[in-house]
Amino acid sequence: MIGRRDFITLLGGAAAAWPLVARAQQPPVPTIGCLYAGPPTANIEAPFRKGLSEMGFVDGRNVAIEFRYAGDQNERLPLLAAELVRRQVAVIFANGGALAVPAAQAATTTIPIVFVTGADPVRTGMVTSFNRPGGNVTGISSMTTELTAKRVGLLHALLPAATRFAVLVNPSVPGTAASVTAYAQETALVRQIEVFAARTSDEIDAAFENMAQKRVEALLIGTNAFFNGRRVQLATLAVRHALPAIHFTREFAEVGGLMSYGASITDMNRQGGIYVGRILKGEKPADLPVLRPTKFELVINLSTARALGLTVPPSLLSIADEVIE
Repeated sequence: MIGRRDFITLLGGAAAAWPLVARAQQPPVPTIGCLYAGPPTANIEAPFRKGLSEMGFVDGRNVAIEFRYAGDQNERLPLLAAELVRRQVAVIFANGGALAVPAAQAATTTIPIVFVTGADPVRTGMVTSFNRPGGNVTGISSMTTELTAKRVGLLHALLPAATRFAVLVNPSVPGTAASVTAYAQETALVRQIEVFAARTSDEIDAAFENMAQKRVEALLIGTNAFFNGRRVQLATLAVRHALPAIHFTREFAEVGGLMSYGASITDMNRQGGIYVGRILKGEKPADLPVLRPTKFELVINLSTARALGLTVPPSLLSIADEVIE
C-alpha cells in the first residue's frame, strides 16, 4: 500500500518526466541543405536567413540549416550534394546554380531544389519553363546575359572613344558560349570585343596581364559565383592596370570596382529563402514559377573613377541608383 507521502513523491516524479516525454514525442525539425559553389559569403547567408524568417522559419528554433561550400572546387559539388541527400534534408538551396544545380539534380529527383543563378535555367536544362518549371527544381534567375547590351552601353557612355573592349568569362560554367555570343552581338556599338577566360585566381591575374599587353580599353566582367567570390581581386586588378570595368552586382563597386549594373544578389538570396520557406509549408517546386528580378541597380564608384583619371558624365550620374564617394 502506497502512503500519502510516497504518492506525492511518485506524482512529482511523473510530472517532472512529462516534459521529457513531450519533447521525445515532438517531430524533428526539418533540415535545409545549402550547397554553394564558392566560399562562404555574407551576401548569401544573411539574406537567405532573412527570407526564411519572413516565412516563419528560424535556424535552431523550428528549422536546421547545414551549409556545404565547394570553395570554387567544382569537382567537390557532386560529393557535397550526395552528402546532403544522405542527410535526408527537406530542401536543397543551391547557389551558383549553373554548377551547383546540376550536381544537386544528379543526386536527387525527389528532394526539392531551389536555386539562385545568373544563367538561363531553361537553356541550361535546369527547368522545363519559367512559368511551370516541372520536376523538383525552381528558383531565381537574374538572366544576366540579357543585360549585356545595357552594360556595354553604360561603358560606351563613360568611354565614347573606346573601341577595344574585353569580356572576362569562366569557361567552366555552363552557358558561357551563349554569353560570349551575346557579347559578340554588341560589336555594332564597339569595334571589337575580345573574350578572355579564367577559372582560377592565377588565371585572373594572367588574363589582366594579357589584356594590358593587348591594350584593352574597357572590360565587362562575366557573371558567375567564382567571380563574385573574387570581386576584391578583380576590382583591384582593374585599377592596377588602369582598366575601366563594369561588374554585374553592386558588391563589386562597394569594394572598389568602377561601376556595376545588375540585379541585387542580396535580394535574390532573400527570395531564395522565401521559396524554401514556401516549400517547407507544403508548396511544390513544380508549381512555383522561376522568378526574375524586377529591380536593377547602377552603382558608380567616384573614388575609383578619379583613381583611373576618368570624369563620369552627368548623364550617367543622374541615372545612377547610388554614387560611392
